[in-house]
Amino acid sequence: QVQLVESGGGLVQPGGSLRLSCAASGSIFSINGMGWYRQAPGKQRELVAAITNGGRTNYADSVKGRFTISRDNTKNTVYLQMNSLKPEDTAVYYCKVNLNWNDYWGQGTQVTVSS
Repeated sequence: QVQLVESGGGLVQPGGSLRLSCAASGSIFSINGMGWYRQAPGKQRELVAAITNGGRTNYADSVKGRFTISRDNTKNTVYLQMNSLKPEDTAVYYCKVNLNWNDYWGQGTQVTVSS
């Protein structure tokens, strides 16, 4: 059994920063791609950023230059550093990790950008 635990969400003012973490635990034999998605009210879930096990990254156009995805393979953890946050970044953020050749989702963490 594997588990993903997210942390780091919250309320922040426009222009502020947050760092999300997603840690995998359990019987892990293989970790491949890791990524972050978000879903705003009334909208579909969308890819925010992804990182391969080789460190190659991919970002949604709306977050390029503001968000940075990274991973620590020794801790089975993926991070999302979010800077220059905007109100339109408000959403529930989910991590998705390919563990043991299956995709697993985190429970979601709320990010609210508001003054």
